[in-house]
Amino acid sequence: MRWLNSLWRRRPVLDGAQAAALAAYRSCRLPNLHAPLAERAVVVDVEASGLNPFQDRLISVAGISVAGGLVRLNECFEAVLRQNQPSDDRNILVHGIGGSEQLAGREPAAGLIDFLEFAGKAPLVAFHADFDRILIERATSAVLGMKPGNVWLDLALLAPALLTGPARTARNLDDWTRIFGIENYSRHNAASDALATAQLLLVVLAEANARSLGTWAQLMSLQRDYRWLNSGARL
Repeated sequence: MRWLNSLWRRRPVLDGAQAAALAAYRSCRLPNLHAPLAERAVVVDVEASGLNPFQDRLISVAGISVAGGLVRLNECFEAVLRQNQPSDDRNILVHGIGGSEQLAGREPAAGLIDFLEFAGKAPLVAFHADFDRILIERATSAVLGMKPGNVWLDLALLAPALLTGPARTARNLDDWTRIFGIENYSRHNAASDALATAQLLLVVLAEANARSLGTWAQLMSLQRDYRWLNSGARL
């Protein structure tokens, strides 16, 4: 009877300012994916109550801008979203967001709208991007009644597709950052992981340009091809 329950599910109620901000996001112009890679992208990382993006809860989200071949430290975002109940102790040991901080987090609608305002319609980049995407889409669907319209790029696909030498030994984000000497000052903190991932993105973009792959559309095509060719492999 799930379909019947869904008929009675109430749509999220937003105040006037929130509705206006959401309308402004929806009206943002989509990026030209055939523009040079120097155009702005937003690197995203999240922390969740577990490892299943289809069941667990979004606890925090962070983002940082990359544009013109630079990580824009003055353009960053981070929010802990208020939880009705904190995640369990084992989960807290991973991301370090304590129970009191979770209970006192930002009101979810306000935090997610601010994230959308920060990101705009820029391409979103993450490592194992499907995890971040699904959690964000589930949260925005539940709280805002919509899913973001951004395209996503996955460095877990693009890095091995372009950096074939290091790909022989790299299996996860920690491996990639170690290979390129990228320091992550607080692993499993969304803002810190986003910053480390953004630095890895710069390495990937430099290699893409060296191979005459100069647009986001070309990287999306490469990502699709790599995913298909390695569909039987564990990435």
